[in-house]
Amino acid sequence: MSTDHEIQFWLLVLGYVVNKKRKRRRQTVRNYWVHPLTSQRFSKGQFHLRYGDLRTCPKRFFNYFKMSIGTFDELLEFLRPALIRSDTQMRLAISPEERLCVTIKYLATGQSFTSLHFRFLIGKATIRLIVRETCKAICDTLFKVFMPEPTKEKWMQIAEDFYATTSFPNCVGALDAKDIRMKMPPNSGKRHWDASKHSFVLLALVDSNYSFITIDVGAYGATGCCSIFKKSTLGRKLKEGKLKLPEYRPLPGSSSNPMPCVFVADEAFGLSENILRPFPTRNITPIRKVFNYRLIRARRMIDGAFGILANKWRVFYSPIQLEANFVQDIIKAACVLHNVVLLRDGFVFEQILNNPLHDVSWSTVRGPASGMLVRNTFADYFVSPQGEIPFQYEKV
Repeated sequence: MSTDHEIQFWLLVLGYVVNKKRKRRRQTVRNYWVHPLTSQRFSKGQFHLRYGDLRTCPKRFFNYFKMSIGTFDELLEFLRPALIRSDTQMRLAISPEERLCVTIKYLATGQSFTSLHFRFLIGKATIRLIVRETCKAICDTLFKVFMPEPTKEKWMQIAEDFYATTSFPNCVGALDAKDIRMKMPPNSGKRHWDASKHSFVLLALVDSNYSFITIDVGAYGATGCCSIFKKSTLGRKLKEGKLKLPEYRPLPGSSSNPMPCVFVADEAFGLSENILRPFPTRNITPIRKVFNYRLIRARRMIDGAFGILANKWRVFYSPIQLEANFVQDIIKAACVLHNVVLLRDGFVFEQILNNPLHDVSWSTVRGPASGMLVRNTFADYFVSPQGEIPFQYEKV
């Protein structure tokens, strides 16, 4: 037998063996309608073993689900209509309680679907479907309830709370963006992999209580904060004058010209009449140092909000290996749950000290003259008798 014929012969043998193994594997899978391990869900699954006992111990329930029993029950009642499924002749439907437990456990731990499969004894594909459907239900049902579009009265209340908490007048929110990383999707090929296009930006505006006022998800991580903000719903409404912000008003105790309501941000955002960022540190004057300190003091609310979000919902601790639309639903659902739990249960101070989320790349953008005038007016006010705070000079 020639060499070519030998090669063809052994290739045929190898193909026969591989096809036989595949056929045997398919036959093995068909032997089970429900795998013996999964069939023990009602007797050995974590939900059926632990859920009832945890409800008798509020502290352990909170440690397990990252929320109180009352908050969980309220959340469940909101979501129940969207999570109910009908029983069939083949199997019993998974209850809304169990679906919500699985989803919260995924968001709170970031465990893989395989790990959750062995915990809850639910099929891996079913776990995936449950998490996706529940996150979608949270976004559709609760987004407008716990993150409604602010009215003029709401903006004024936010400004008053900011001034009482941070001594920064006319401030209606702290603005920032963070990178939510994704792993390379399976079968995508390294030649077509672009890390900058496989991370989503979470653009958020928060109040003085660390709650999200509004969020925007969907831009790629390489876009840059300034461009992301301009293209976001918040940025477009601000430009078109549709945000319903309060009218210009004088700074407290001052007789100077009325000032607009402003968002405090970092260097990544463009300076404007409604967005204040720090002065450059090169050749900085004492007055500008005081302004930078006061602005950073107000901006700490957004850093604290991101810290609470990531430390409670640890799915953000590592890159997420899921499809783009799925990741967007996870980010939005986690932000809604952040507001729900913060409103009902509060937060632990230690959660704001560590922020594992990554900053978004940015480039310097020169602001217009009107924005510079507003910033200079605030800077002068902060060193005036009406606007200074006793300890600000110790911090610069």
